[in-house]
Amino acid sequence: MDDLRYLLAVAHTGRLVAAASALGVDHTTVSRRIRALEKVLAARLLERGSDGWELTEMGRVVAEQARPIEQALENVVLAARGMRQDALVGNFRITAPDGFGALFAAPALTRLQQEHPGLTIELITATRQLNLHQSGFDLAIAVGAPVTRRLFSEVLAEYSLGLYASEDYLARYGRPQSTDELRDHTVIFYIDSLLQVGDLDLGLYLPGVTARFTSTSIFAQLQATAVGAGVGLLPRFMTVGVPGLVELDDLGVHITLPFTLAARRDGVSRPAVQAVRRALREEVRRRHDELVKPM
Repeated sequence: MDDLRYLLAVAHTGRLVAAASALGVDHTTVSRRIRALEKVLAARLLERGSDGWELTEMGRVVAEQARPIEQALENVVLAARGMRQDALVGNFRITAPDGFGALFAAPALTRLQQEHPGLTIELITATRQLNLHQSGFDLAIAVGAPVTRRLFSEVLAEYSLGLYASEDYLARYGRPQSTDELRDHTVIFYIDSLLQVGDLDLGLYLPGVTARFTSTSIFAQLQATAVGAGVGLLPRFMTVGVPGLVELDDLGVHITLPFTLAARRDGVSRPAVQAVRRALREEVRRRHDELVKPM
């Protein structure tokens, strides 16, 4: 039965080394214990994917059956420590786009951790689509709809994007009167060749316009726009409170996209997943007007 803990740890982290760290052993022990479990079950439970170790179909079946055992063991530990049964402990890994992760997920997770000091948060930020693997995260937030049915997913919130420029930039180069005139301006956006989100394809919203100041970081795009490098296509929530930014709303570029929340189907009922899910939903509910431009 103890070998199941090693399988679940790798399923949570996607990495032998990370699983070993969480369990307080070395990675060779994790590998050895999983091989022993596979031998007993006469089945392959893990396979190497492009982003770490993934559960096989049989591995997912075994992991799903093992989760109640894992929860029972956690409850025993909580009782031994004199902690309440609904306390959250252990590592929790969440992935999110860098802007949303910093401005929305981080505050929500901070409050949750204050309620559950035994919870260790790992927040990984990257702007990518939900084409994620079954292993390596507990919860994921991404732009757009998922491209795999292997995950439980739901829309967490919608957000608006628009065109922005600094007062200084507009004074120097003039205000574009149409989207066609943007071809004569420096447009700031993501690096096309490195972008993995179809819904953020610039050509969908500004046909014929090429971004000439690009970055993988939305914070760099925001800063470049604020200091007058050009016209940025930015999320509304990133621009709140930034002095000197002007929205070019008369150009008619009004984009609304979803932030989708996803979890592995075998892990969505875990108390920690449900608690983080509630915390995120409360955060976006309270700050809805920052995300979506009022009609």
